[in-house]
Amino acid sequence: MITIKIGSDERALNDLDESWINQQINRRKRDGIVVCVQVIVKTGDIDMMLSTPSCPRGVGRKPYPKEKEIFDLWDKRGLNKSDFTGGNLIAFLKQLGKIL
Repeated sequence: MITIKIGSDERALNDLDESWINQQINRRKRDGIVVCVQVIVKTGDIDMMLSTPSCPRGVGRKPYPKEKEIFDLWDKRGLNKSDFTGGNLIAFLKQLGKIL
């Protein structure tokens, strides 16, 4: 299962569309609210949470090879930078499906 959390709003990947992602991110940016996006991936042997820079950080374990590939994609899509957009997140989610 893949869950997307933007601020306090959370939805399963299957229950959202691109416009929801853009609305959530753009509304918060427009209102001057720091945007925290978390993507929780729990499928098979993958159990991980990816977070944008403004989210609270926890301590994690060393990622398994497939998880490292997902972290690398997160970085490639610019989600490790504070100026990310909804388009960055959408591109990540589309490519994530190919990895899983």
